Amino acid sequence: MNQALAALRLGAVSSVTKGSRRVVQSAAFMNARAYATESGDSKKAKNPYSHTLKLPRTTFPLRADAARREKQFRDRCTDALYRWQLEHNHGPQFILHDGPPYANGDLHIGHFMNKVLKDIINRYQVMQGKRVLFIPGFDGHGLPIEQKALATLKNRDHELLDPMKIRKLARNFALKAIAKQTEGFREYAVMGDWANPYLTIDPSYEASQLEVFKTMVMRGYIYRQNKPVYWSPSSRTALAEAELEYNDEHVSTSVYVKMPLTRESATKLGAEGDVCAVIWTTTPWTLPANSAIAVHPELEYVLIQIVNGGDACVNDTQLLVGKSRLESISGMLPDVADIKVLSSFTGKELEGLTYNSTLRGKECHILLANYVTGDSGTGLVHSAPGHGQEDYEFGLSHGIDAYSPVDDYGRFTGDAGPELAGKEVLTKGTSTVVEMLKLTGQLLFQQKFTHSYPYDWRTKLPIIQRATPQWFANVENLKDGAGKSIKDVIMVPESGRRRLQAFVSGRSEWCISRQRVWGVPIPVFYNARSGEMLLTEASIDHVIHVFRTQGGSDAWWKLPVEELLPPEIREDGETYVKGTDTMDVWFDSGSSWRFLEDRAEAGKDARADVYLEGSDQHRGWFQSSLLTSNAVRGIAPYKALVTHGFTLDEHGRKMSKSIGNTLEPGRVIHGGKDKKKEPAYGVDLLRLLVGSTDYTHDVSFGPIIFSGVSDTIRKIRGTMRFMLGNLDGFGAEMALPYEKMQSIDRYILHELYHFKKSARAAFDSFEFFRAMQAVSNFTNTALSAFYFDISKDRLYAGSTEDLQRRSTQSALFHILINYTTTLAPVTCHLAEEVWEFFEPIRKLHGKSTTSVFQEPWDQTDAAWDNPKLAEDWVALRKIRALANKTIEAMRLEKKLGSSLEAELDIYLPLNSKLGQLLIKSEDDLRQVCVTSRVNVHEVSAMSRSSEMFTEEEECVEALESETVVRIVCRRSQLHKCPRCWNFHSTREGCLCLRCSNVTAKL
Repeated sequence: MNQALAALRLGAVSSVTKGSRRVVQSAAFMNARAYATESGDSKKAKNPYSHTLKLPRTTFPLRADAARREKQFRDRCTDALYRWQLEHNHGPQFILHDGPPYANGDLHIGHFMNKVLKDIINRYQVMQGKRVLFIPGFDGHGLPIEQKALATLKNRDHELLDPMKIRKLARNFALKAIAKQTEGFREYAVMGDWANPYLTIDPSYEASQLEVFKTMVMRGYIYRQNKPVYWSPSSRTALAEAELEYNDEHVSTSVYVKMPLTRESATKLGAEGDVCAVIWTTTPWTLPANSAIAVHPELEYVLIQIVNGGDACVNDTQLLVGKSRLESISGMLPDVADIKVLSSFTGKELEGLTYNSTLRGKECHILLANYVTGDSGTGLVHSAPGHGQEDYEFGLSHGIDAYSPVDDYGRFTGDAGPELAGKEVLTKGTSTVVEMLKLTGQLLFQQKFTHSYPYDWRTKLPIIQRATPQWFANVENLKDGAGKSIKDVIMVPESGRRRLQAFVSGRSEWCISRQRVWGVPIPVFYNARSGEMLLTEASIDHVIHVFRTQGGSDAWWKLPVEELLPPEIREDGETYVKGTDTMDVWFDSGSSWRFLEDRAEAGKDARADVYLEGSDQHRGWFQSSLLTSNAVRGIAPYKALVTHGFTLDEHGRKMSKSIGNTLEPGRVIHGGKDKKKEPAYGVDLLRLLVGSTDYTHDVSFGPIIFSGVSDTIRKIRGTMRFMLGNLDGFGAEMALPYEKMQSIDRYILHELYHFKKSARAAFDSFEFFRAMQAVSNFTNTALSAFYFDISKDRLYAGSTEDLQRRSTQSALFHILINYTTTLAPVTCHLAEEVWEFFEPIRKLHGKSTTSVFQEPWDQTDAAWDNPKLAEDWVALRKIRALANKTIEAMRLEKKLGSSLEAELDIYLPLNSKLGQLLIKSEDDLRQVCVTSRVNVHEVSAMSRSSEMFTEEEECVEALESETVVRIVCRRSQLHKCPRCWNFHSTREGCLCLRCSNVTAKL
């Protein structure tokens, strides 16, 4: 648990001095009412003065009963507040652009954390007087939704379904998921325009997405090419890099294969007999697509003969390998084997030699490539341009086609030969290739190995690289501009900048096409006669018009091609067919900044103030948004980029359905069936947990943690209840001006000013956990352990007309306002509940607010910042600490009961700065030390007139100097006042002078 939560858990609104066992006597006032009304104990007489005490009085409950009570405040701090702030706030517009969650299932604790972090930012900005624009979004296209929709069908061949039937099923599934997710987000008290969210499946959104696509086409960023892409056989579609995850336990087969040189090439090497070039590959299934062997021009290669090498090494066959790989190859041979080097060559000398690519049935060439190294394999690299990006670029430079005899299901086509046709390349296809190599005598060695391999992040099954005609965005021409545009973007954490830059700079293109029907179509037409593409500004504009007027992208499948073509094309006499590719969902969501422009005041120049998502979005939404915005506008779509970690259970394990440790927020909010084991904690508990945690790292959730946060909320409520109770009968008009307040009260306002300053800095830098840490420090150190303790005597026993009491109430008034507004962005329901009790106190000249969020977040005054006064009180608090040690020693020796029985004599040089301060602060010292009397003396006047005393001496560093201070504690010679319990009475059982004056006026 983070520091802020831990500190809040340890601190309490009590009268126990921190670091000491001493119970301050003023705590008795907290129980005085119960004592005064006690009737069941005949041994105790009723205190005749209890009714004269001004004990705290409020109906604000200590227990939250959050699951029931939070609903009472939900609307006024969400829907009603969102409308109000747009109409009444007059500051600049603030835009937090919502990254659309995928509409394919129930919400989990990760969704809660994401949306609540956004909500904290928005609520803080509302209280800064800004007009917050928060339009929730939902991502509704894509393969997972299509698959889940199809899964609802029984005994149906999905491939025979009409595309519109599939789309209807998918749309209905997405809309149901969106409705359910919306209900959940609203329950989390996320403020926003829930009545008008943006949906990537809406016709208006799809049209605006095509506007982005059109601009990128016109500027040359979009092209179609037959080249290898990440292909998911399990999904039967191309994937973007952001849709991959890596399995570190994947097992592959690696093989060393002999590729026979032609007789002519063997002769060129001066060899007699057969010569084979040896290649190594970890993807044997790509050998039927082998198109070349690559060698480095400057590496040294040798022609060798292996003697006694086993069945795979025929003695009269000569092998061509890299010289640097001889030791590795030797390690694979039997101990009796021997390698004889016959001759050597540079890679440059091997250029142009030919060999038989036997599994492909084609004669191919050995070619030069600078990417070849002598660090692995054989130094000769098998190249299949249809199955790898590096191989593709190599083949492109040599005019070699991207040949790929593999279909959409990841099976060999008939082009691979009858023995392989129909076999899945990653399973049966691989084993068949290895067997074929054995039969032809080409297999030199084989072995299994475990390594990291890319998988489809949706199906959790391995992918392949496969050449197919796909649509791409040219990232190579965008990356420099994208990199420059984020230089001024605020990154939280800062490491996110390097991460995002690495993902952008590390790619040259983005495959934006998918082979599914549930998505936005790429609006291309093909000439039925020539196959030529039609993709012009006019043709795209007409499709956009159709989408806007005829129900969105469904029109692509419902309407005949003629209605989708612009009039001038229909009349040219040619016949066209529609393209069948849809857009990558990352292009869908990555275009959302364009849809936002219509709602933002800045229009075409609109940039969101904040994007906030999980750290995985550096390779997803953050990147796709950056690329599309730069392509169209030349700017980043965001001014600040905030990322959070993932959710863990309380044992530090990543939450996973397979482990069974996932967490549904509703179960925490409403509780389980057994409320003792799974209490109903309400929303604010989870909100406080999120707001109190350093979310830039992974965040843990679990029952033990919830129990601790529950204690925290109870202590916060206790703090607020104490202030509300002591403001009973007080009104804002009764507050004293700052200059007329007591020194201690002005000091606590100084502390309040700096607490608020620290919290503001934390909120401004998106470090909410530091703001909550400031709350805990202020609660425990300034309030609970100090100010509340020493104020109770004045609050409970003073007269209502007493200006000292009024001064303390004035301070509590300011503290409660600022304490509540600080917590409000995080624990919104609690803040509203406090405001309901506080508003009658706060009303002034008819001014009233119905929500705490209608108040300014910071209601401190710069005049409260008083460093000199604070320096004096730091010194007095050090004297308090020394006095506590002295009083505690007396208590341990049974010489003293409560601290109010004590009388303190403080000895120090009176001409010192500290001495001068204590002389003028004797009355303050009595309250600070919670004793009945404090006397300050010159150190030379010290005497020992009684044995019933104890003393402590310490060198106190205060007021820029060190002063030796000795405190003597003795039992007071006066009597206990039966009303205030101070030892101020001259006769036993009689009221002290103050209490006599107070009761005389009643």
